[in-house]
Amino acid sequence: MLRQLFARKSIDQLKEEAEGDNQLHRALGPWSLFALGVGAIIGAGIFVLTGLAAKEHAGPALTIAFVISGFGCACAGLCYAEFASMVPVAGSAYTYAYATLGELFAWIIGWDLILEYAMASSAVAVGWSKYVVKFLENYGVYLPPTLYHDPQSYAQSIGALQNNNILKDAGFFQSLKMMFTGELPFSMNVVAMVVLALVTVILVKGIKESARFNTTFVFVKLFVVLMVIALGAPHVNTQNWIPYMPFGWKGVFSAAAYVFFAYIGFDSVSTHAEEAINPQRDVPLGIIGSLFFCTILYIAVAAVLTGMVKYDQIDINAPIASAFAGLGLNWATRIISVGAIAGLSSVLLVLLLSQTRVFLAMARDKLLPYNVFGKVHPKFRTPANSSILTGAVVMLVSGLTPIGKIAEMVNIGTLLAFVIVCGAVINLRYKDPTRHRPFKCPWFPIVPILGIVSNIIMMAALDWITWTRLFVWLAIGFVIYFSYSRKHSAFREKIPTEPVIKTQ
Repeated sequence: MLRQLFARKSIDQLKEEAEGDNQLHRALGPWSLFALGVGAIIGAGIFVLTGLAAKEHAGPALTIAFVISGFGCACAGLCYAEFASMVPVAGSAYTYAYATLGELFAWIIGWDLILEYAMASSAVAVGWSKYVVKFLENYGVYLPPTLYHDPQSYAQSIGALQNNNILKDAGFFQSLKMMFTGELPFSMNVVAMVVLALVTVILVKGIKESARFNTTFVFVKLFVVLMVIALGAPHVNTQNWIPYMPFGWKGVFSAAAYVFFAYIGFDSVSTHAEEAINPQRDVPLGIIGSLFFCTILYIAVAAVLTGMVKYDQIDINAPIASAFAGLGLNWATRIISVGAIAGLSSVLLVLLLSQTRVFLAMARDKLLPYNVFGKVHPKFRTPANSSILTGAVVMLVSGLTPIGKIAEMVNIGTLLAFVIVCGAVINLRYKDPTRHRPFKCPWFPIVPILGIVSNIIMMAALDWITWTRLFVWLAIGFVIYFSYSRKHSAFREKIPTEPVIKTQ
């Protein structure tokens, strides 16, 4: 059993398994990969998280928090780029872990990525629904609250419970039970579920259609973000930056761990290495380029926002739109709302797209049922079954769960993935130093070590409840692995056994 747990796949074997009739269609060039990265990164980070992070954590020093988060992501991004250039197949960190650390670590990181992408997709869909509802209200269209609230949020909004603390620790299944037993009024975020259904159809249709859809929305939200910087800069009052660090360094690091959610997505570029036309060149460019570009935009928007509005007066629900509304620029708030909707739409697309590619890689190894997750549609050349099942589960979660509870698990799962990838690069450099690397992580081993340290520090800044939920999720994963995956693993039959010593 120990041989299987720590058995590693060779890089050549990984490439062979991705060839043939089950190979994904290579249709993504450098711009498409860059756009996928930008599409996944720019969204909730700029349009939602900046307000809360500034008001309750870092103040004007939010710019430093973005630098700290960006630094940790940059170190991990360089490690991702090295792996993606060597192993241009689907699976991202899961595949890299299989090639360097063994099957057990590959399962852990794959199970972790499933949590990351699913919860992030659900959170973004819920955020998308709130922006759409507000956008419609600007034009006099009002939807029934039961169509854009989950049961918990709706009960709290109408005061249906005298003691709202009853919902404080209620999870998904408990909330569902309370709704059907009448303890909670019936409500479902149908708006979030509808957008997830539409994105799922696009994903099933094909990678070209998905990339075109994403690229269109990337152009829209980039225009809006640049407009925010250009229009907001003349209204910056430097007195609003004093005090610059009202919560001290503790607040800055706390904000860095919080806004880390804003960077989730650049790693999704590596999940599409198998669909890249020239993966050895274009995937590293897509990862590093999108991460660097978005970091610059984040810092600029944070500086403008905290300069336009005193940090303790920022509206945490719609910080950027509210800042411009306070200046009487109502036409700008409408454009910003459109940009937010477009931004969250592209993030949602890339996250779900990446989720299915991780499932595909794990199913190819038979760690998950191959007939469900591993089959590629004969016409569209996409993992259609995986896309439909993933979309259905995420729809259910987003329709019935508050955004706060959904988002709590996203950051810690991503940080853990980054730590493992940085460690895997170090491992492979020493175990296979002669392997051709089209792209090499620079300043080795300083960069991957800094990536490990910085991401662990941000993990340590998260509360114990988040850690507990991570351990519970991993425990469930171990049960599935040892009861199903280990026995069905396609790699199990290929593991060499100890030679039999014959005696005279």
